[in-house]
Amino acid sequence: MNTFDLSTNTVTELNHALHAQKDKMTQAEWVVTNPKGSHNLAVGLDSELAVDIHGHAGYFCAGMNKTASITVHGNVGQGVAENMMSGVVRVKGDASQAAGATAHGGMLIVEGNAGARCGISMKGVDIVVKGNVGHMSCFMGQSGSLVVCGDAGEALGDSLYEVHIYVKGEVKSLGADCVQKEMREEHIAELTALLAKAGVEEDPASFKRYGSARELYTFKVDNASAY
Repeated sequence: MNTFDLSTNTVTELNHALHAQKDKMTQAEWVVTNPKGSHNLAVGLDSELAVDIHGHAGYFCAGMNKTASITVHGNVGQGVAENMMSGVVRVKGDASQAAGATAHGGMLIVEGNAGARCGISMKGVDIVVKGNVGHMSCFMGQSGSLVVCGDAGEALGDSLYEVHIYVKGEVKSLGADCVQKEMREEHIAELTALLAKAGVEEDPASFKRYGSARELYTFKVDNASAY
């Protein structure tokens, strides 16, 4: 295990050292200390690394992740796991806006709350939030799943496509073309697997499912006011 101290080294040096492991893979486990809210930590990783960041991280932590497992023992700023392709990103604290934005795959787990636009334009990622999510979460979400064990803010799932949304708590309001749907056996099975993978103990039967009414897929002038 390699320890990297950001009080004596730069973020650029950290990311270069992590990227270099793609060819060498001599050190698969890394501990990052004293992050002090630095931006762009552990971005663009493309190898099976395990990175533990002990402290708070700033913007775009674990962005563009591929195959790596990254854990932040603190809070994160805007855009954590943005455009992630695969792997697992776990936040032990809270996440700011746009968590998992545009992410194509992998899993993002937020053990606290997530801010506005969680999962915006998500394209295949699975996001599990143990707390609440802010307004316009899953805005224009295309595929993947969002699981919220707490409450959801205004305009949940606005203009979404085929994302599966599961919420245990209250939803302040639904966005354009988002509706509550029947929770069938296959959805219970999917949610059970997502919760197990995220290490979250919740009863899948206590969640409600939301998805697209499929009324805004093709522009219709009669629906112009809904766009």
